Amino acid sequence: MDPTGSSLHAEAASLRAQGPATQVALPGGVVAWSVTRFAQIKALTSDRRVSRDPRRHWPALAEISDDWPLSALVLPESAFNSYGPEHRRLRGLISTAFTPRRTEALRPQVQRIVDRLITDLIAVEPGHPVDLRATFAYKVPTEVICDLFGVPSELRPWMRRVIDAALHTAASPEQAQADFLDLRSCMAALIADKRAHLDQDMTSDLITARDAEGQLDEEQLIGTCILMVGAGSETAVNLILKAVHALLSHPDQLALLRIGTVTWGHVIEETLRTEGPIEHMPLRYAVEDIDLGEGVLIKAGDAIILGFGAAGRDPAVHGPDADTFDATRGNKEHVAFGHGPHFCLGAPLARMEADIALRALFETFPNLTLSDPGQVPPHQESFVANGFRELSVRLSPGPAAV
Repeated sequence: MDPTGSSLHAEAASLRAQGPATQVALPGGVVAWSVTRFAQIKALTSDRRVSRDPRRHWPALAEISDDWPLSALVLPESAFNSYGPEHRRLRGLISTAFTPRRTEALRPQVQRIVDRLITDLIAVEPGHPVDLRATFAYKVPTEVICDLFGVPSELRPWMRRVIDAALHTAASPEQAQADFLDLRSCMAALIADKRAHLDQDMTSDLITARDAEGQLDEEQLIGTCILMVGAGSETAVNLILKAVHALLSHPDQLALLRIGTVTWGHVIEETLRTEGPIEHMPLRYAVEDIDLGEGVLIKAGDAIILGFGAAGRDPAVHGPDADTFDATRGNKEHVAFGHGPHFCLGAPLARMEADIALRALFETFPNLTLSDPGQVPPHQESFVANGFRELSVRLSPGPAAV
């Protein structure tokens, strides 16, 4: 796997053509089975023979060094990296924060954040290039999740830095080790602050579950904070930015949106299909031998990396134009938020954040354009996250157009 993620879609297409699963080398020399076909990904995510717990089901864990670039994703103890009854228990502790009712209750808060950021953008000189990631797309979900978990303002810059670093799969071993230690230190600082100032937020609830109810040990508490703050921001950041780029790169699709032929819901789902925010998700492990057919046998203990973003472009599901962004297509089926027991709890929140943010942006700036329409924006150095490092646009306020 290219650790820089420079050609995610081309790499995924090449892997998909080789069979239902293909062995790949990950950073640190770790070998895993890459799965990029839609049908096999859906099957494996619901298969009891597939685990996410490296401590129980990945013998190679004993050989992993402290400077492995994927440590921040694979090693923290949480619902993300657990299996069976333990996964259901840990997931139950955080699922209450993302019920439909509690998600909908966040709508006014999301709207206030978006409105404030739009006001800041209006103050930018018309036509002046602005990085939409840094000034808008990045801030919306990160502020929402930091509010939800009660992250104090003085910790937020540190929190944003360590979450970004966790997805940098091209980091050197030395940098990866330093980043992982920094990530843990940041979460420990958050927990210490909230222990001293318990409040009505998710971190306080988790601390209560740890200290008063004994439902979490300290490693699980840290790991759960890493999971929720990281996953709760990155997916929506990439979704918002990729949707903006898709519409500005396909003016015909933007025109259909303006006249009501397609809706924002159509745009968001097509973005999730063609540009899933997470391209490859490490890791899963075979609990026992799994025969995928076509001569592919995943043996017990083997590692598996699923291409959730790649699955949306599978021609077997979406035909020969699977790579084409077309919000009018009938079948927009994807697994951008995963599938099965580990389906992303924050999916409704990410969709809501994207809907509110995109509506406000295109209503306020109907003549929004890319600064360099012929250039591909710089990509995050990651084969896990499918996102831009920046997206330069030119803003032109005007009357509502969508």
